[in-house]
Amino acid sequence: MGAGTALITDPTWIFFLVLVIILLAPLLLRRLRVPHIIGLMLAGVVIGPFGLNVVERDRSFEIFGQVGIYYIMFLAALELDMGSMEHYGRRGLQFGLLTFLIPFVLGVASAHYVLGFGLDTSLLLGCIFASHTLVSYPIVGRYGLGRHRSVVISVVATAIATFLALLMVAITVGLHTADAGWRYWLGFIVKCGLYGTFVVMAFPRVGRWFLRRYDDSVLQFVFVLALVFLSAAMAEWVGLEGLLGAFLAGLVVNRLIPRTSPLMNRIEFVGNALFIPYFLIGVGMIIDVGILVRDGRTMWIVLVMVVTATLTKWLAAEAMRLTSRGDRASRMLMFGLTNAHAAGALAIVMIGTDPKVRLMDNSVLNGTVMLILFSCIISSLATNRGARRTALKDTQLEENRGSFHGRCLVAYSQAASVDSMTQMAMLIRNPYIPESLIGLTVSYDDEKGQQRHHEARRMLEKAQGLAAAADVGMVTMNRVSTNIASGILHTMVEHDCGEVMMCLTDRTTDMPRSSLGPIIDNLLEGSHREVMVVRCIVPPGTLRRVVVAVPQKAEYEVGFYKWLEHVCRIGEQLDCHVEFHAHADTLPYIQGYMGQKHVNLRSEFYEMARWSQLSSLSSKLGEDDMLVAVSARPDFISYQPMFDKLPLIIHRYFSYTSVMLLYPDQMGDPLDTVSIFAPNGRAVTREGSWLRRLLFHR
Repeated sequence: MGAGTALITDPTWIFFLVLVIILLAPLLLRRLRVPHIIGLMLAGVVIGPFGLNVVERDRSFEIFGQVGIYYIMFLAALELDMGSMEHYGRRGLQFGLLTFLIPFVLGVASAHYVLGFGLDTSLLLGCIFASHTLVSYPIVGRYGLGRHRSVVISVVATAIATFLALLMVAITVGLHTADAGWRYWLGFIVKCGLYGTFVVMAFPRVGRWFLRRYDDSVLQFVFVLALVFLSAAMAEWVGLEGLLGAFLAGLVVNRLIPRTSPLMNRIEFVGNALFIPYFLIGVGMIIDVGILVRDGRTMWIVLVMVVTATLTKWLAAEAMRLTSRGDRASRMLMFGLTNAHAAGALAIVMIGTDPKVRLMDNSVLNGTVMLILFSCIISSLATNRGARRTALKDTQLEENRGSFHGRCLVAYSQAASVDSMTQMAMLIRNPYIPESLIGLTVSYDDEKGQQRHHEARRMLEKAQGLAAAADVGMVTMNRVSTNIASGILHTMVEHDCGEVMMCLTDRTTDMPRSSLGPIIDNLLEGSHREVMVVRCIVPPGTLRRVVVAVPQKAEYEVGFYKWLEHVCRIGEQLDCHVEFHAHADTLPYIQGYMGQKHVNLRSEFYEMARWSQLSSLSSKLGEDDMLVAVSARPDFISYQPMFDKLPLIIHRYFSYTSVMLLYPDQMGDPLDTVSIFAPNGRAVTREGSWLRRLLFHR
């Protein structure tokens, strides 16, 4: 069809039709086990001008489609684990060169010798084959594999291959323009350098300042999108593609947006619910399936292009599998992610068919459009198959249950600290158990009880709203008791809470120097569960470093690996550096655990011979850092008399630093877990265990 006026022209009905497609496509294709991405594209083919001509591909589809492809690239960079990226950076570079060179070289050869195009046209076709778009990346997110090794390598390779392809296009086209002298290339290099420097240096600083100053969710979301499109617009201004700018923006703000934060949830929700489906439907609307039977030459071009593009990307993935000794599931996943041709291919063919360039004709344009259809279908099927196999292979029952099973109890006492405590609790919670967070307020049963009850209820409503915005379930409780500490303790027992988080109130000036306040002191005496006392100077999502001070013999406490896991979760969710300062005898246990459980976490280890050196860390810490001071209750193995001065030390030396005082689980036999991650894989000797048992149980 494709001729005449579209059946629906009213904007309201057009938007309603798009929403119906977005709603029904996943539901209908789920039963057929077909990725919903294919359904959205096929729906675009049916309703588009080359199908039933129900809707015209107007300016709105172009705008939303542009936003959608930027969103895909931005999310791919935003969900990258920067620690994994540093760890697999060389592999990503290697795969990026492979997935560019193999399709480019073989693509140029097939276009020149099989299709009979000139060298210039063949070079542009080779760039189309070498570039690719992460169209099937949302499938990876549905399987929770955004930080998997193969996915990280593929995303890094995408940026490299796309950049090289677009750079090759700029060189090829530039050689055919009159102003492509040395001034042109010098200006191009200078503009790219200035653009990259500005984004890398300015965006993180401006982003950190804004997110700390304004906590309104709408303002934060709009601000992040503004950064994305500013970077994309600047990339186009210097001669690159906007999708590279969106990817770079995602990389530089990656560490400012924790994965479990409400802001991250809003960004993913809006993109996956609206912009990305709009882009996929818009791509389908430009596809004319009927051209395969109307034009024999175009059909031959389509056949050669689809076979060449698919085969060369598969060869690149297979070469990467052989060099990295990966399995077939990883190869299928990498092939699926790097096989789809969409935004990059469209940009290149539009440049080639431009009247000023005239290196491609309409047959190549039609062939590229059909390549987009078939490559996206193949990419979606391959990614879905590879992701399913990888998820089944890598998921073990015990790991899926999480390292520790207790719920996290957050005891609120101040309205000003609700935001920071809720965000910190979402970072350390166990994501594998339902209702992993419990929000609690305890009010005194006195004449002001009714007023306190209403204030407490407002705090709980705010905390529950913050958790819900991040798609985290929180159970809230508002108790009335004559003793606040006993109310918290009863809640911990009744709901089997594994840890409790409280707010650190700086009341050291009017209290004994060994006291954290009567409530926290009574809680520490009445429970052996892990207690975290937190004070956040800045929003947790803007922290750049976590410094952990560990006392001597901490490895002998039962809760050693539990608090270590919590600290690692903070580091991974915030994607920040984690520094451990511990005794020489304790460091090997920390390093052994990190090497087995959190190899991608950016961690550093320093020897701290005596706990009295804690105050010296203050000169190294700023408002971008958090100090985690691991302490212990009296009469336990790692306890030291210096711990009594900890409140005074925090007050004197760390008044302008975010702080977490951590009291680990201390119950049972302290030797039960000491050899789990012993250095060099050797079990720790039990000599002298009778003495440690005597000390522990005295």
